[in-house]
Amino acid sequence: MTFNFLSAFLFALFLVVHAHPVSLIARDVAVPQILTPTAGDTWVIGDTQSVTWNVSSLPAQITNPVGQILLRKGELTQNVTLAGNFSIRAGNVSFIVPSVTPDDDYSIVLFGDSGNFSPEFSIVSANVTVA
Repeated sequence: MTFNFLSAFLFALFLVVHAHPVSLIARDVAVPQILTPTAGDTWVIGDTQSVTWNVSSLPAQITNPVGQILLRKGELTQNVTLAGNFSIRAGNVSFIVPSVTPDDDYSIVLFGDSGNFSPEFSIVSANVTVA
């Protein structure tokens, strides 16, 4: 009986040692540079705006290629999705600026693999004239 147990154990050990690793597709994290908005830009509530990012050096396999853009105010990312379910490879997405408290410390967060931030810009109400 000891022989059978020892044989089974050694056989199982042999299978584990000689098992072939599962082939995984190499994937990379994409952190594209945000091109717009730029520092000091002004968005008007209710207007259509675009966010653009550099796609020239994206890896062949992106871990999470589905993008989402959230609004950030100061140091806090808000629960305001500006755009979602788009390809990071697109390089841009447009949306309507939501009704938020006008201020000059907004930025956007581009999610896919990672969350990278734009420079700060302003959001103003529609009845304010932008020079």
